[in-house]
Amino acid sequence: MNNVLLVDYGLGNLFNVKRALEHCGAEVRVSADPDEIGQADKILLPGVGAFADGMREIRRLGIDHALRHAAAAGSPLLGICLGMQMLLDESEEYGSSEGLGLISGKVAAIPQTDSDGQALKIPHIGWNELVMPEGRTCWTGSLLSTTAPGTAFYFVHSFMAQPSSPSHRVADCHYGHHAVSAVIARDNVMGCQFHPEKSGEAGLSILRRFIAQ
Repeated sequence: MNNVLLVDYGLGNLFNVKRALEHCGAEVRVSADPDEIGQADKILLPGVGAFADGMREIRRLGIDHALRHAAAAGSPLLGICLGMQMLLDESEEYGSSEGLGLISGKVAAIPQTDSDGQALKIPHIGWNELVMPEGRTCWTGSLLSTTAPGTAFYFVHSFMAQPSSPSHRVADCHYGHHAVSAVIARDNVMGCQFHPEKSGEAGLSILRRFIAQ
């Protein structure tokens, strides 16, 4: 089924994401209703802004319980940008904040200097190429199964996800010679740090792969 529920908690770029999903053939329902979210076939959690603000609204609306229920039931769940970061256990952005705990790990600030000690521009904004993380040899079976290493996607972020298990790190990008998580996944729970809806045909291929699950 091509039905996708797009979670509306007030901090997502819903219009562009909805339009991109529909362009890829999905039937999209936008909702903040925990009952609808908990029973959805597929769920996309967007997000821009601060981790603590996002989680505050998700908890206030009761969406956190619905997302955990849906993930436990096996519904494909994709987080984008802030939505990806909130899949993890916690973030250090503006103090410690608890996340959804769907993928073990934390969110930390991108280092402000490169490996030579030169200042980096923060946030990391623009196109960057995806690479295989250390220890991974292919993207078969993942959101990137039809994506070639070196394909560029559009990023806008100041913090980065750090999954506890290397097996949950699907793709990285390099910024100032630092490895930054670009795609993470654990079973049916997935996340993209970049914005597929702003990444042209390469980004649409990611959304098509998600819709087809």
